[in-house]
Amino acid sequence: MSKVSIAIPDGFILGAAASAWQTEGWSGKKDGQDSYLDLWYKNNRHVWHNGYGPAKATDFINRYKEDVALMKASGLTHYRTSVNWSRFFTDYELGTVDEEYAAYIDDYLDEMKRNGIEPMLCLEHYELPAFLIEKYDGWSSKKVVELFVLYAEKVFERYAGKVSRWFTFNEPVVVQTRVYLDAIRWPFEQNTAKWMQWNHHKVLATAKVVELFYRKGYNASGTVGVILNPEVTYARSSAEHDQKAAHLYDLFYNRVFLDPMIKGEYPQELLDLLEKHGVHFDYSESELAIIRNNTVDEVGINLYYPHRVKAPSREWNKETPFHPAYYYEHFELPGRRMNKSRGWEIYPKIIYDMAMRIKTEYGNISWFVAENGMGIENEGQFRDTNSGEIQDDYRIEFVAEHLYWTLKAREEGANCQGYMLWAFTDNVSPMNAFKNRYGLVEIDLDNNRDRRQKKSSHWFKSLSEHGVLSLTLDDQEK
Repeated sequence: MSKVSIAIPDGFILGAAASAWQTEGWSGKKDGQDSYLDLWYKNNRHVWHNGYGPAKATDFINRYKEDVALMKASGLTHYRTSVNWSRFFTDYELGTVDEEYAAYIDDYLDEMKRNGIEPMLCLEHYELPAFLIEKYDGWSSKKVVELFVLYAEKVFERYAGKVSRWFTFNEPVVVQTRVYLDAIRWPFEQNTAKWMQWNHHKVLATAKVVELFYRKGYNASGTVGVILNPEVTYARSSAEHDQKAAHLYDLFYNRVFLDPMIKGEYPQELLDLLEKHGVHFDYSESELAIIRNNTVDEVGINLYYPHRVKAPSREWNKETPFHPAYYYEHFELPGRRMNKSRGWEIYPKIIYDMAMRIKTEYGNISWFVAENGMGIENEGQFRDTNSGEIQDDYRIEFVAEHLYWTLKAREEGANCQGYMLWAFTDNVSPMNAFKNRYGLVEIDLDNNRDRRQKKSSHWFKSLSEHGVLSLTLDDQEK
């Protein structure tokens, strides 16, 4: 074991993230303003842990002043959340703004500014309006791309003077992967072509929003980017077949967004493999030109765990549609360190490895860790009997190790601008709801969702104030 200290650079982001749907709740929501997540919850509530979902969430919409005060008490420099597209309009096709909801956003942005916390806004964090799913089949339609650009235009007009860092999507690959590739979330449709069509239209929508952002001159005082969740992928072995499995996993799930959004073009290998397997989606040369000419300013990267794969051990079932798993199987590293609550491997060096990849393969674009955190089940077992405070030393250790590799990568030339936690408070996750707790601040479901700082909240405050990370590394032979 060795004790190390590493300085946190001036201006380095130490923040936290959440989304509108996971925090706001439905208070004040009008008929016809359901999002995809609301629709899923209403149609498939029994799969959400203990029935909790977005209906009340953390009730941020009514308690944002209390929460902003806790952000300050936790030492956050920045807070990233989303505008709920489904609630921002009363008419999605005409772009009629819901003034009540828009005023609420004005108020909490102002509250953050008053408390010295810089807001960062995503335009979509799974909040695709249900109306657009029911009428246009969601991101299957180019009409929805145009309506997203209209939405972006209205949001920029309203808040560009208050927000300087904008993002089109958070984890744009996730919804269609869970629904159309894996068919494990409502409405459970296995359709690989639709999966790729949704991918493409989100890439195209981002490029069109970037073009709008620059054309309207918002780039004079701000940036526009995207939040991606590429899984740092490791092959089981050095054997060619395992290396190929890792390469192709990365191609289908990571490079499908990294390449067009940063480099301006899809990997030709991806397009060739989709064609080989009969996966056809609608795109044009003019759309590819828009993508090529409107890449993002910066990228947020969500990183939680490594992904390990090996070559398939069985022949593909030809009776089923093509799935990228044709080329890989998941691999669990024996002896791996685990977060047993979440079933995820803990390997903090993923941040360094991703940083070096961005440096060498993606032009060292400006980026930051947009989400990283540790979800723990039954966290009440770690409550101090005297103070009532949760003693989450495991979270402090997890964050410290991941932040260490972030700062090491920056020292070695990575253009990494910061580190953001998931999450500020405990909040609702898809299906798992409040099962695994991620927050610096506890949400007490049994007592009116009262807030209570955890030990990690005070630690993060001290980290932010003193600008030095000190930790003990398990890096010596024993």
